[in-house]
Amino acid sequence: ALTVRFITRRFIGDYDPTLEMIYRHVAVIDGEMVHFEILDTAGQEEDSLQIEEKIKWGDGFAVVYSVTDRCSFDEVMRLCFLINHLHASPKRSAAEQPPIVIVGNKKDLQFDRMVSTEDGENLSKALKIPFYEIS
Repeated sequence: ALTVRFITRRFIGDYDPTLEMIYRHVAVIDGEMVHFEILDTAGQEEDSLQIEEKIKWGDGFAVVYSVTDRCSFDEVMRLCFLINHLHASPKRSAAEQPPIVIVGNKKDLQFDRMVSTEDGENLSKALKIPFYEIS
């Protein structure tokens, strides 16, 4: 739903989060046309080879968890380390690592919240990765 909202600027209420999709989109950012190819994995990978191939495919990552699902939050650190590990090479400096951002989604569902904003901020600081909470 987050990807669809980015591309269409509309919220899609009826969305199947188990479908993996590749979206293509062109946006103007800071006066330049940027071509996006977004792989929405839907978090359904069951074996490590599948997820490793998808991580190798990417040039930048939004690691998204639901503030209403503690298990999804618990996967964030593992995924961030895996991204850094798979993109590390002797030829790349730390500054050349792919950009990663941590995103806590469903901020509007306060009564169902299982992950505090402070939890997200603390993880962000520990990993030195930007963090945002959105709805």
